[in-house]
Amino acid sequence: MKTFIKYLRQEMGINQKDFADQVGVSRQTISALENGRYNPSLLLAYKITKLLNRNTIEEVFKLDESDL
Repeated sequence: MKTFIKYLRQEMGINQKDFADQVGVSRQTISALENGRYNPSLLLAYKITKLLNRNTIEEVFKLDESDL
C-alpha cells in the first residue's frame, strides 16, 4: 500500500513524533506507515485522514493491485 502521509504531514509542518502523538500511535508506527512496511487498521487510517484534513481515505492511502 502506498501512502501520502509523509508528504501531507510535512506540508502541514508536523514532525513524526507530534503526528504520532495526535493519532495515538508510536513514532515508529508512523515511520513504518510512511515507508510502506505497515498497513493501518481502518480506524487508524480514518484518524490519520482526519488529522491530515482530507475527506477520504483514498486521498492518503492508495491500494496497489499487487496488494490484492
